[in-house]
Amino acid sequence: MHVFVTGGTGHSGPYIISQLITAGHEVTALARSDAAAAKVTAHGANARRGNLEDFDGLKAAAADSDGVIHVAHRQDLLPSGGIDAVAAAEVQIMLAYGEALAGTGKPLVVSGSIGSPSWEGLSQPATEDDPALTGGDAYKGTLRVRNTVERTVIRLAEEGVRSSVVRIPPIIHSATDDAGFLPLLIGLAKEKGVVGYLGDSANRWSAVHARDLASLFRLALEKAPAGKNWHAVADEGVPFREIAEAIGGRLGLPAVPIPADVLMLPGYFGFLANLVTLDVPASSLITRQTLGWRPVQPGLIADMDNGHYFPVG
Repeated sequence: MHVFVTGGTGHSGPYIISQLITAGHEVTALARSDAAAAKVTAHGANARRGNLEDFDGLKAAAADSDGVIHVAHRQDLLPSGGIDAVAAAEVQIMLAYGEALAGTGKPLVVSGSIGSPSWEGLSQPATEDDPALTGGDAYKGTLRVRNTVERTVIRLAEEGVRSSVVRIPPIIHSATDDAGFLPLLIGLAKEKGVVGYLGDSANRWSAVHARDLASLFRLALEKAPAGKNWHAVADEGVPFREIAEAIGGRLGLPAVPIPADVLMLPGYFGFLANLVTLDVPASSLITRQTLGWRPVQPGLIADMDNGHYFPVG
């Protein structure tokens, strides 16, 4: 299968490219610069010069392929228009893919976000069958506009596209993770000299290794039915306190509880305050049963000892 991939130079992109090539697929990756083209070719993909603003170029690339994996986003719009602008642009990209792939039955696999039914007054972990979830605060607003993209992707199934969404948990970890939530928390701990967590709380974060995430994108591309959501969840709910204590233990710093009313004030967590209070457990049972996905990489806590997050010396 000839696969068109966007986001090939991000954290998960190189793993997705390598996973596809190992499985025997030919990969063409979008590259907006010579440097990006060099990176994707180094991973064995063909480079197609272009960008996410060029809808005609994206349609042509999709039409020339046997399937599309889309994990890129217009992050350049964040400073001026915020997440609403990013989502609005993303919807137009999905519609462009829809034009190119309508009636073909070709797969379109797009990255989404794990939500939590607890935001809707429920208590169980989110499942693949849960509809796109909404919410009210800053982060939940982010999820709400991302869900607009997810719903657009799912609706393309009605137009003869084998579309699906791979929902990704808050933490993607690996030896090449240098800009995710975990490095942010580690950097903050080093700066403050302590590791904070929400006091008297058992809020949980789901997580996945980047290699296992890549294998799910491949499986969704190869055999996922149309109009479905999949959960790339290996650790279904690691207590945030456990994450904080693991960071503290590896840095030799104390892990301390921070009262909720103090945590939301300017101080320790800063812009991360809304994130560290989230309870986002999620199940991947349907994904595992339907697609045969089996995470095999180290879990989040174990992967903290991979030599990258806490280098010696």
